[in-house]
Amino acid sequence: MTSQARPRSPLRRLAALAVSAMVLSAAILISSVLPGRAQHGQAPSPTVPTAPAEPAAVAPASTPAPTPAPAAPDGAAETPQPGASEPETPEAPPVVAHRSGFPFVFPDTWSEAATFDRLPGWSEDRQDLAMRPFLVSCRHILARRGPPRAAPAVWYALREICPKALALPQPVDLATARAFFEAEFRPVRIARFSPEEEREGFLTGYYEPEVAASRERTEAFSAPVLSRPDDLVPARGRRTGGFDARGGAGRWVDGRFLPYFDRGEIEEGALAGRGLEIAWLRDETEVMFAQIQGSARLRFTDGTALRIGYGAHNGHRYVPVGRVLIERGLATREEMSMDFIRNWMAANPEGARDIRRQNRSYVFFHVRSELSAEDGPVGGQGVPINDWRSLAVDRNVHAYGTPVYIDGLMPTGIAEALEPWRRLMVAQDTGSAIVGPARGDLFVGTGFEAGSVAGRIRHRADWYVLLPARLAPQSALVPVPEPRRPPPPRQRPRSRR
Repeated sequence: MTSQARPRSPLRRLAALAVSAMVLSAAILISSVLPGRAQHGQAPSPTVPTAPAEPAAVAPASTPAPTPAPAAPDGAAETPQPGASEPETPEAPPVVAHRSGFPFVFPDTWSEAATFDRLPGWSEDRQDLAMRPFLVSCRHILARRGPPRAAPAVWYALREICPKALALPQPVDLATARAFFEAEFRPVRIARFSPEEEREGFLTGYYEPEVAASRERTEAFSAPVLSRPDDLVPARGRRTGGFDARGGAGRWVDGRFLPYFDRGEIEEGALAGRGLEIAWLRDETEVMFAQIQGSARLRFTDGTALRIGYGAHNGHRYVPVGRVLIERGLATREEMSMDFIRNWMAANPEGARDIRRQNRSYVFFHVRSELSAEDGPVGGQGVPINDWRSLAVDRNVHAYGTPVYIDGLMPTGIAEALEPWRRLMVAQDTGSAIVGPARGDLFVGTGFEAGSVAGRIRHRADWYVLLPARLAPQSALVPVPEPRRPPPPRQRPRSRR
């Protein structure tokens, strides 16, 4: 999309200084706190471990309503219940300023300070609907005992802000929500810093599939949904907790650490007979779509349902099957969508098997029995996510719970027409293909229609991260140096005769 013209801010010139300071920035910010564990995503080679439609605005209310307690992720602290002892609050380390003098700078990121009164569509948005997932994230942030590895300064600042949000009368009305975000945060427009100096981010969509399933293998349902095998070991040596595909995974065989079975080997039965089957779907393509989304609602013939969520990853690099179809000349970029992939694979079962197996990555699931029918799937933060208000981000750049305002054009109009799409969202999830500071995946909802919409979202958009006020560039009041100009060309000295 083409963003509207904006006056050049002095902060854009921060990029010139940031080139030499990016590595130092990340090192300073990360080394100032305890390291945390990352979620699944894409990354460099692993290290080998040691053996083994929106509702009407809410009117102000004086009686607080309880916010649903989020589910704790594997390896994370449980959310405190009423009457339970609160966990000790970790002491925030002093903020170490970036080399530029600003209190916080995202690594490898172009930044520009903004103001709420100049955010396109801010005054028309429903910030009260974004407040709901923000409160859920806040409960989880306050329950956690240590900071994440990425953006720990933001996490500590959110811990100071969250009690104020939870103290607001519930449910929070529109005016109160908007005033709260404007008081506690400052918008900063960001994009990936590169030689081309990108000025926009990129947004895709994802959803929770709802698929027919069987509890037993039958002629009609022959593709298993598998739970995590007990010999699957994260390459970083952790035997418990979540998997990070950036670190890979494998298995120990006769004292050697080997890559784990890939998609083709698993589809051919490498894990058969281990009792890992949660349920059975109609074919392997249905399983693949559930794995790409990271969750699913399984509908059985007796009318009951089962929720499943991400459990582990086999450690192989994720390859988009849509890209494979384009590279082989079987589709164009213009016609590519999730519906196209599904229809093509249904019409070409033999070719579908080969295309699927070019994506060697494989996701294992576990049952999410704690979720109600009204809850969204559980995101990377370990909390249920919300339709159109939860955003999957790069966990190695952003802290969960960070508010993000998106200004773009989405195919949400009649006949997929592009129309302005401007909303405040909350970072609550991650994904293996979500890499970079202004790269996100928008959760659309559950079911076939949501999947059809999600598959069409592949659009540029402006990203505004709402940084806690004390970390925003405006709080530094540091003059930004002008970019260095190249020296004038040398004049050739005149020869003496």
